[in-house]
Formats: sequence, structure tokens, C-alpha cells
Amino acid sequence: MKPFTKAVGVAAPIEGSNIDTDQIVPGRFLKRDRAEGYGPVLFHDMRFDGNGQEHADFVLNRAPFREATILIVDDNFGCGSSREAAAYALHDFGIRAVLAPSFGDIFYNNAMKNGIVPVRLPLATLEAARRAMGAGADPIVTVDLEALSVSLPDGVQAGFSIDPFWRECLLKGVDDLELTLSMAEDIARFESAYHADMPWVALSKDAVT
Repeated sequence: MKPFTKAVGVAAPIEGSNIDTDQIVPGRFLKRDRAEGYGPVLFHDMRFDGNGQEHADFVLNRAPFREATILIVDDNFGCGSSREAAAYALHDFGIRAVLAPSFGDIFYNNAMKNGIVPVRLPLATLEAARRAMGAGADPIVTVDLEALSVSLPDGVQAGFSIDPFWRECLLKGVDDLELTLSMAEDIARFESAYHADMPWVALSKDAVT
């Protein structure tokens, strides 16, 4: 996946708490070929009517938010089922970061595995940013993963935290397995030294097998 150091882009404000993974990508699209991309079905039933026509009032159907690379959302975003396709859809649409007061736990991890930075910020901070955007503030947001900071449309600079392991994965553009495999030589050296210092461990293992 693409390394993430800093994202600067249009942020789309999406109202409503408890937006679940079925709203992010409806279940009927889960057999979609991954090679086709899931971007076209992101928020499908919120973006389109039954005839496939756009809902003009949905934020991602309006300029400049069609080009959004960041979302500013509400409480408990990504709750519901564990479908990783929700993260696929955001990634394939071009979303690099999601700012929310809280996330569904499984979605939070799936987002990071797909190169999306989930940023937890206080509800009041995000509500103020959305109000500023509604009043015409420039919707550009900066998410700096190296500095662990966010610049919001109302001029607020906010810090955030993220698990150091996942921060390293995102900065390098690898998932958890790829990061582990990149340390294969270090692991082999450790095992060699470990067994040299404590040969009885290897002997006891052979005896068991």
C-alpha cells in the first residue's frame, strides 16, 4: 500500500453518528471483484437513488467534496459488521484519513491495514470544524502522521495518537505481516543467538516433537 506521511486535501463533512459498515458499503456488493475497485459503491445507498441517479444533497455528490481525500465524521463510525470491504471502498474512492470522535473497533484496524489513517479527535473539535465549513471556510485539512497533528478548516491545530506499531506500518506503506517479514533477518539472528546461549531449549523442543 502507499506510504502515508502527510495528507493535505479536501475534507468532506458527513453528519450522523453510528454510520455502520453496511452504509459504507451495502452487503449486496460484497462479492464485487476487488480488481474492479470498490470506490463506485462507497456510501452507495446514500449517494444514489434506486435508478442509480445521484442524490444532489449528499456531500460527496457536490463540489468540491467530490474530490475529498479526508472525511470528518461523527461518533462510532464504522460500527456494525466486520466487513473489510468498508475499508476497501474508502481506499478505492481515494480517502486517506477519517477524523472521528470514535470508531468501530474492527473497522479501525481494517482502515489501517488498507493505508487509511483513522484519527480520533474530540467531538466538540470536529463539530466546530464542520460548522466552520458550513459557514464557508476552506475545506482543506492536513493530517501529518509524522508529527501526529491535524490542521482543521477553522484554524485549529490538534494532536492525535495512534498505536506506534501501526504508525510505523502506515509510514512505511506496509501491513502488519509485511512489516514482520521485513524483519526476517533480524529474527533469524535473534533465534541463532538465542539457541547458542540456551541450547537446551532446542534440545527440549526436539524431544517433544
